[in-house]
Formats: sequence, structure tokens, C-alpha cells
Amino acid sequence: MRARLNALVLATVVGFTASSVVVTAADAQSRNDRYRVLVCNKSKAKNGAIIGGLGGALLGNTVAGHGNKTEGALLGGAVGAVAGHEIGKGKKKCHYEYRYRR
Repeated sequence: MRARLNALVLATVVGFTASSVVVTAADAQSRNDRYRVLVCNKSKAKNGAIIGGLGGALLGNTVAGHGNKTEGALLGGAVGAVAGHEIGKGKKKCHYEYRYRR
């Protein structure tokens, strides 16, 4: 009877140990599950182009001669939009993040 009880206890202990090792190995994340991603905030180029275009149009209208207000506003708006776009695009900030596959 005692030998049978010892065998039952030994089988139970071995069973729990084996099952806990399997669960631990399954839950662990291997190095292959991790990858690096470049994350950038949204570019402000669109807003820069709009603000630059409006400012350039106002400045072009003011600077242009008496009969050339429309052409001055159009040219100033185009130059301002391009300049605002480039300035807004340069303000982008990026960093790397580590992510895990599921």
C-alpha cells in the first residue's frame, strides 16, 4: 500500500512539474517575436502649405503694384504655399519602438 501511495505521489509531482514547464515555455517570448518599427508623428506640411499660401497671398497683394494686385496675390500665395509646405515637412519627429508579434 505504501509503495503504491509513493508511486502515486511521484506521478503527481512529475505531472505537475512537466505541465508547469510546458506552460512556462509557451508563455515565454522568444527574441524572434520582437521587431523594431520607425514611428513618426504626422507631418504638418498640409497645415504649413495652407498658412503659407494665405500669408503669401496677403503679402503679395500688399507688395504688388497698383494694377497687378491679383497677379501679386497669386504669385505670393504659390510661393508662400511651397515655403510653408517645406517648413511644415521639416518639423517631423521620428523614433523607434519595439513591438511584439501576437
